Amino acid sequence: MEMFTKFFANFPLLAALVAMGIAQTFKVFYYYWKDGEWVVAHFFETGGLPSGHSAMVTALTLGVGLTEGWSSPVFAACAVFSIIIMYDAAGVRRAAGKHALILNRIVEDIYKTGKITDEKLRELVGHSPFEVLVGVFMGALTVAVTYPIWGR
Repeated sequence: MEMFTKFFANFPLLAALVAMGIAQTFKVFYYYWKDGEWVVAHFFETGGLPSGHSAMVTALTLGVGLTEGWSSPVFAACAVFSIIIMYDAAGVRRAAGKHALILNRIVEDIYKTGKITDEKLRELVGHSPFEVLVGVFMGALTVAVTYPIWGR
């Protein structure tokens, strides 16, 4: 029982989980608005608008800053790893998504000629800088709303 009490007293962790949940839920509604069909699986997908990873690490980092102090080594570590995660989301993973898109076009062309059939690669693996920025905003907003309630 003490473990659960300590878990729910950990504001940075809770803020991070709530921010991720909000961002992933937002994806379901956003893609319904965009595509006109409900796909609950969007909740579990990486990539797309907004970046759930960016929302999560932003909320974690701000939560640590508020609870441990802005000059604490823990805040510094969270900030550095958050920047790495966001850079990766908009850089390396975005490039992998573009490569998947091109390879899928090649496979489709080959498939149409009857020479090969293959499984399509997942194209939505990374984020545009805007998607990362929206994730950062959602994470910061989550902390701004939840800190006065849970953080003290």
